[in-house]
Amino acid sequence: MVAKKSVQRLGFKTGESIVYPSHGVGIIVAIEEQEVAGLTLELFVITFEQDKLTLRVPVTKVKSVGMRKLADEDMVEKALHTVTGRARIKRTMWSRRAQEYEAKINSGDLISISEVVRDLYRSDDQPEQSYSERQLFEQAMDRMSREVSAVNKLTLTEAVQLIEKNLAKSPRRTKSDGSDATDEEAAA
Repeated sequence: MVAKKSVQRLGFKTGESIVYPSHGVGIIVAIEEQEVAGLTLELFVITFEQDKLTLRVPVTKVKSVGMRKLADEDMVEKALHTVTGRARIKRTMWSRRAQEYEAKINSGDLISISEVVRDLYRSDDQPEQSYSERQLFEQAMDRMSREVSAVNKLTLTEAVQLIEKNLAKSPRRTKSDGSDATDEEAAA
């Protein structure tokens, strides 16, 4: 393995935070060449501190695996606004919904992840979640908070508090009679 002199490929550079769909926010620590089966591959070396994981992604596979730059501040605002909306829970079997939530979380799309956080959030005065619901909620919350933390330069705890503050603004979670819901939300 030989470390590359150049520190940028396809618009990604070493030291930059990125989002890898199935693992969340990571940092590109190096771009290196490695010989595999007689072929020389150029690889992004990405570390995920929270998982104590190092991933090597071939530069040529970046698009197909869905690796992307962090969301911009506008996208984070949109995601935070998404969690203030009314939960949209389909009347399908839990196993099918769980698969859809899992797919949204692993899509790496911040808005899709925030929809899962919104739909699975339970306030203290609501019924207890099942184990699998809680697992999916925590996974989505973890992914969302890590990206919000990285973009807004907050600690992870501050990011979680920011998301929870926005969740508390949701119409379903206020103790009012719901008369503040719009016609569109009432029809959903």
